[in-house]
Amino acid sequence: MRSDGELQAELLPPEAEPPAAPPPASGVARRARPSAAWLRLRGTLSTLASVPITLFGLAVVTFFIGRVVPIDPVLAIVGDRAPADVVERARLDLGLDQPLYVQFWRYLGQIFSGDLGRSVMTSNPVTQDIARFFPATFELATVAIIIAVLIGVPLGVWAATRQGKFVDQAVRLFCLAGHSLPVFVLGLLSLLLFYAKLGWVPGPGRQSIFFEGMVEERTGILTVDSLLAGDWGAFNDALYHLIQPAGVLAFFSLAYIARMTRAFMLAELRSEYVTTARAKGLSSARIVWRHAFGNIMVPLVTVLAMTYAGLLEGAVLTETIFSWPGLGQYLTVSLLNADMNAVLGATLAVGLIYVVLNLLADMLYRLLDPRVK
Repeated sequence: MRSDGELQAELLPPEAEPPAAPPPASGVARRARPSAAWLRLRGTLSTLASVPITLFGLAVVTFFIGRVVPIDPVLAIVGDRAPADVVERARLDLGLDQPLYVQFWRYLGQIFSGDLGRSVMTSNPVTQDIARFFPATFELATVAIIIAVLIGVPLGVWAATRQGKFVDQAVRLFCLAGHSLPVFVLGLLSLLLFYAKLGWVPGPGRQSIFFEGMVEERTGILTVDSLLAGDWGAFNDALYHLIQPAGVLAFFSLAYIARMTRAFMLAELRSEYVTTARAKGLSSARIVWRHAFGNIMVPLVTVLAMTYAGLLEGAVLTETIFSWPGLGQYLTVSLLNADMNAVLGATLAVGLIYVVLNLLADMLYRLLDPRVK
């Protein structure tokens, strides 16, 4: 005779039967699955580990460049007419009589200790020269990239939203001019028109002779130091001298930024989610700036970081034309004077700038794109 429970199970319809419980996950499977925090930490550690490897490769390249170029560093120090015994003694002091691998390890030790040698041109340590010339380049590059971003990004978005129309053609022509016109031509034309003919801006240089030495140097950035000192006359003079070279650099930078922004936006505006958003009745401004522009931020960060790094390495022609005492002019004059310690030290500084900006761009990726996390 069957029990009441068996009878009840027979009368119960099949669809009412309770589903079988899933098998419990094993502890091994739970432990094998990495957490989000561990993935973020591993990504950060791998990025940081690439920095010393990159710097080591840069040190190798600069060392062998210094040995390959047809410039004798000993003759650059003692002169071409120095006696043979003086030349040989200087060669021994510099360790150039040692095997190449010994010279390389000695070079690495000097770099890690912060010793980049002494400049023949200025008779100062190269690190001190870089610290003195780099703030001028930093000031010029920062103002130029701010102008380029504020104008270039909206210009590229505007052109993409009006593809094929007059605005788009005008922006494309503007970008073509920015890539084709030589920088020294634009710089000389700017000096001829705005300084020599119209007199709207001051001449070459970083400040007028009247203001030289009047502001205490704290950061090396004249506009900032003038504001800290409360000297508005020196601030206006430094700002007026900054307008022309920063405008020339900004023109070339914003042409590239506008072109890349336009290309990124065109690819996004052709996406299916944009078509869906338009079908739902969303406004054009919301589709463009919130959805499409938000998705191009990651590749755009790379463009902006590399553009800024290119400006920070020293715009050689711009700094030469406008007599701007920055890193680019220091590097050029050092190369013309066969000052290899200064050339290699400035090259290492430029490489370090690229590494740092790449690292910052990678960190921004994780903030702007949740998928990277």
